[in-house]
Amino acid sequence: MKKFIRILGLVLTLLTLTVVASACGHKPLSQRNVLQTDRQDKTITWGVKADTRLFGLLDTKDNQIKGFEVDLATALTKQMLGKDAKAKFIQVTSSTRMPMLKNGNIDAIIATMTNTPERRKQVDFSKTYFFAGQSLLVKKGSRIKNVKDLNKQKGTVLGVVGSDSVQNVAKVAPDAKVLQLTDYAQAMTALKSGQGQALTTDNGILYGMSVQNPGYEVTGGTFVSEPYGIAIDKNQEPFKASVNKALTQLRENGEYDKILHKWFHNVKGFDYKEAAKE
Repeated sequence: MKKFIRILGLVLTLLTLTVVASACGHKPLSQRNVLQTDRQDKTITWGVKADTRLFGLLDTKDNQIKGFEVDLATALTKQMLGKDAKAKFIQVTSSTRMPMLKNGNIDAIIATMTNTPERRKQVDFSKTYFFAGQSLLVKKGSRIKNVKDLNKQKGTVLGVVGSDSVQNVAKVAPDAKVLQLTDYAQAMTALKSGQGQALTTDNGILYGMSVQNPGYEVTGGTFVSEPYGIAIDKNQEPFKASVNKALTQLRENGEYDKILHKWFHNVKGFDYKEAAKE
């Protein structure tokens, strides 16, 4: 009888916990309605880069992340939820952004993330908000003028873990060696120290590096198209539709062009028309 009472007590405890959890609205990540939750909180949590000049870079003076993607995410938040809504930013890297989205740490990724067929197996993407192309960053005077030179000379190309740039360059320059670093700051340091002859990623990111490092330049044109999209978890159609609608509205009312010009107006060789393609 005592054993029966103990078992009955355990069952009642489990039932109580289940009811409490349900009352608190706890749901599996797959069942969350991100847009509904964000509307209630008047906040959208974005995963952004903090090491990528022009797109998302941590300002050590005030400890704020600033850049084109940060401003665009802020504008999207207010367009989606109202002028009093807040955009919250959490730092991600190329290797951490997908797990953080899947774990529910962030609502969406706006972090120089290219919309690719492989990634679409795991997440959905918004419309393109920045049309980039993969290129090379080299020291001025380098013998590497394009990706073919990198292949001929069997040089070392630097990239970042979690980025598709390394895989892309391996296809067009199979004889080149590859060295992957954790983030772009480390990759730039490696380039300066001579660990590689070129650094490869999207030209928009490389332009930012060239602005910060005048002794280096973007070269060779683009050899792979890199359309950036906002990554959203699967089964979040209402949120995706709201993002796309807001993005279209920002393009139509001129806010998108204003933000783009703010961050790229002084970048030598930058093509506004190309970058703004949908």
